[in-house]
Amino acid sequence: MTKIFVFEYLTGGGIDPDVAGAGSLADLSALIVEGRVMRDAIASDLRALPGIEVTVASSRFEQLDDEAGYARAQPGEAVTRFVGRMAREHDYACIVAPECDGLLLKLHDVVGQARWLGCAKEAIRAASSKSATAACLAARSIPATPALDPDIATPGLGRRWVVKPDDGAGGLDTYVYDDLAAARAEYEARAEAGRNPVLQEWIDGEPLSLSLICRDRLARLVSINRQRIGLSDATGSERRERIVQFDGVDVDRIDRHGPQGRALERLALRVAEAFPGLRGFAGIDVVWHPERGPVVIEVNPRLTVAYAELNRRGGRNLAAELLAAHRVPGFDGDAERLRACGGAAS
Repeated sequence: MTKIFVFEYLTGGGIDPDVAGAGSLADLSALIVEGRVMRDAIASDLRALPGIEVTVASSRFEQLDDEAGYARAQPGEAVTRFVGRMAREHDYACIVAPECDGLLLKLHDVVGQARWLGCAKEAIRAASSKSATAACLAARSIPATPALDPDIATPGLGRRWVVKPDDGAGGLDTYVYDDLAAARAEYEARAEAGRNPVLQEWIDGEPLSLSLICRDRLARLVSINRQRIGLSDATGSERRERIVQFDGVDVDRIDRHGPQGRALERLALRVAEAFPGLRGFAGIDVVWHPERGPVVIEVNPRLTVAYAELNRRGGRNLAAELLAAHRVPGFDGDAERLRACGGAAS
């Protein structure tokens, strides 16, 4: 029996409402819901596999009808210590956490590479930074939205600007401006506060995400998804800023065998080649510009909400391929299937 520990940061004890405060929790509520559906999706897929025993992290704030198969941190136990302890009690650990503040990297370190069912440390480090991601892709002539120096960026007709955390996740704290001066002011305010912002041009077009399964020198595009992203006016702002809102994803909405699908598949495989440490499930956020075609926005070196939607649709257990990507004993047949389905050297 192979024992796997599943930990999702927001539902596993990473956020304490008594400390965060009501305002912060209101901002994080959507991310908490997303975290839970991702956690439950991967846990259900793993539990459906033969020879797999799963323990899921929960917290004292979550009400469970049946607590069998769940684990909670001990009173006063730091979340990293809890994850490290549980990882040592299992053969493997599947971790879902944001990249911000180096969190995913810290959890990687406490779990250890031998038990880690996720992307390698070098891929997490590079993809955690939007500016580093853009530079990595640009070096390989892959179309991406670069990080801009506020002093060099130039205004232009119809151009808009986005300011966000360099290591942010889920559209959190992301604002769009029609006026470059306002974007510069926001960037400078965040930089002075030590918040590590990034300034980029806003890319108009259709927001998409690409879901991949990656293994060694192979990557396979699983689905092309449409993202539901909107803009809403920020209240009480003098800079005419708009907040980016992520409202979910509709999976497998573009035919991978059509012209657009083939172009996106080629892009996905080139990105995987640029990040050779991608392992298991990973996501790429893309905007299909009406004239430029697909432009990469960011790379997600972890499970995304699209995984949960693919799980909800049924028909294929992606966890088997995830385990095969990490050479978990007993899943070699799925590794061969991944190879047979094709992919690019990466």
